[in-house]
Amino acid sequence: MLRVAVLFSLSAALGWVQPTDSSRPAASNVRDAEYPRIHDDLRITFRVKAPGARKVQIDPGGEGSGLGPGPFDMARDADGVWTVTTPPAVPGFHYYFLLLDGTRVSDPSSDTYFGYGKQVSGIEVPEKGTDFYDAKNVPHGEVRACWYNSRTTGQLRRAFVYTPHGYELNPKARYPVLYLQHGMGEDETGWGKQGRANFILDNLIAAGKAKPMIAVMDCGYAARAGEAPVSLEGGTARIVEGLHRITEVFEDVLLGDLIPAIDARYRTLPGREHRAMAGLSMGGLQTYQIALTHLDKFAYIGAFSAPVLWGNNFDPKSLFGGVFSDAATFNQKVRLLWLGAGTAEKGFYPGIRQFHETLDKLGIRNMFFESAGTAHEWQTWRRDLHDFAPRLFRD
Repeated sequence: MLRVAVLFSLSAALGWVQPTDSSRPAASNVRDAEYPRIHDDLRITFRVKAPGARKVQIDPGGEGSGLGPGPFDMARDADGVWTVTTPPAVPGFHYYFLLLDGTRVSDPSSDTYFGYGKQVSGIEVPEKGTDFYDAKNVPHGEVRACWYNSRTTGQLRRAFVYTPHGYELNPKARYPVLYLQHGMGEDETGWGKQGRANFILDNLIAAGKAKPMIAVMDCGYAARAGEAPVSLEGGTARIVEGLHRITEVFEDVLLGDLIPAIDARYRTLPGREHRAMAGLSMGGLQTYQIALTHLDKFAYIGAFSAPVLWGNNFDPKSLFGGVFSDAATFNQKVRLLWLGAGTAEKGFYPGIRQFHETLDKLGIRNMFFESAGTAHEWQTWRRDLHDFAPRLFRD
């Protein structure tokens, strides 16, 4: 009994006492961490021990975060443990920071994810009745790192490759390929960690809702050999210019380096009818630029929350090389043009919906998917992939 009492006192001193309410540790916590904790109404209690700090806050990272506008001021107790409970959060995955006396740092109790161009904290807020991206008791595929030499960049690059269950068991089987791209500030780890793409595909394939496929997730940032990386800092015009320059290089990486490497190392089905490209936000913009101008390489195209940079200046004779100028030819070549957006994406949803309606008027066959109530965030893109993947590689 003495040992138990001593351990309880030590835990209390360190701020580790487990609450007696119905809250539970977030699934995104590091092993054995009791905080952050999620309540039944999706309020979140954060706690951190920082006795030397003068002010500690939870910073959701910007406007539109599913955690709320923030920052949220934390209260300090006598032992230097800081605590705050936020309003109910939007279900899904959300980045956040700790602000220690104004400096952004990661929460040592949460796992970190590559976003904002760095490793940052993230929290998984469950959505009631939703499990399509959970790890279930179904046959699982594998995700492996594929290192390949890029002549375009003069560097060794890493992509993550998902192979479906059964890939190793049947050495004669060949598979179609989905090239799946991340958003700005993220990298090739995004779809696996934040997006849970492998579990989404596992569950769909196990249920017979999607064709078994290979998915390739590469880094969308690239610079030519001998050239400095392109900066995406500054105003909107400079960011847009930078995105176009990065995409031009990544186009050469994808077509000249990555696809040949994947086709050489994995049992892929050759030809455009067995190849798809999709991406979120920046990755969606890259998908537009690359796939729509290379219909000899891709028959399935998905743009998840892709910015419509041309706005109202839509010219089917010039946009993406005039690919939309002949609806009959386009519809014959493209098996699927899929557009998606969250209804709460203030800066994206209106333009994407208008683009869809414009394509309809031109007779361009396309699909538009709305993620109800979600903003520019991973819950939107998980839902996008869940709807998009079952439509791929169908006759």
